Amino acid sequence: MDLATVVGLSVGMLLIVGSIVMGGNFMIFIHIPSLIIVFGGAFMATMINFKLGEMIGVAGVLKKAFFSDSTNPVATVEMICEISRTARKGGLLAIEKEVDKIEDVFLKKGLEMVVDGTEPQTIRGIMETEISYLQQRHTSGANIFNQLGMYAPSFGMIGTLIGLIAMLQELSDPSNIGAGMAVALITTFYGALGANMFFLPLTGKLKTRSAEEVVFKEMVIEGVLSIQMGEHPNNIARKLLNFLPPKEREQANTDAK
Repeated sequence: MDLATVVGLSVGMLLIVGSIVMGGNFMIFIHIPSLIIVFGGAFMATMINFKLGEMIGVAGVLKKAFFSDSTNPVATVEMICEISRTARKGGLLAIEKEVDKIEDVFLKKGLEMVVDGTEPQTIRGIMETEISYLQQRHTSGANIFNQLGMYAPSFGMIGTLIGLIAMLQELSDPSNIGAGMAVALITTFYGALGANMFFLPLTGKLKTRSAEEVVFKEMVIEGVLSIQMGEHPNNIARKLLNFLPPKEREQANTDAK
């Protein structure tokens, strides 16, 4: 679970709802037609921009914002260094049993190509192509939430205009103007809240997640090729630790720090 996402959304909503409750009548902020206009309209407009399959898979994309990847960069560096020691002692074929036990699919695929005797340029090309398409998928997911963040305020304004038109038809009764104006402005509130509390922040988190995963996979590529080239484990560790933040480097249980 990503605590930053959960705490940010929870506390943010708590502050907004708390402020509304302290201000008086909470129920005036609940208006179902306005919710339908803003979020239904934003979702449908966003759907026009993307393929149906991408929109259906939005729940899977959203999951990345709330749950951290299970990969452990420090443990991966240590694993790569240990495999490199085995390869230097017994040759590349000696790591085959260790490769079968690896859970990380990307690392396992790279080392399988090493064991098969694939050329380094081919290995790099295949693995970098996978990263490229991974970035495309992540970008598509982030763009969905970015578009929702763009359209939500616009549909909030559309809802407000609808409310104002309806209110202007009732000018014969001045007592209804205040209530009509309040209802009209609710959609603007929903649009601004949805964009700035949910959609745009989630866009940023998904981009951050994507960048982290790309850096991790680039580190794996360098590790795989270093094993194939027969580099010393200490040199491999020094190289791979450069991909990690300073705090994670300190955690690495390797000979090179």
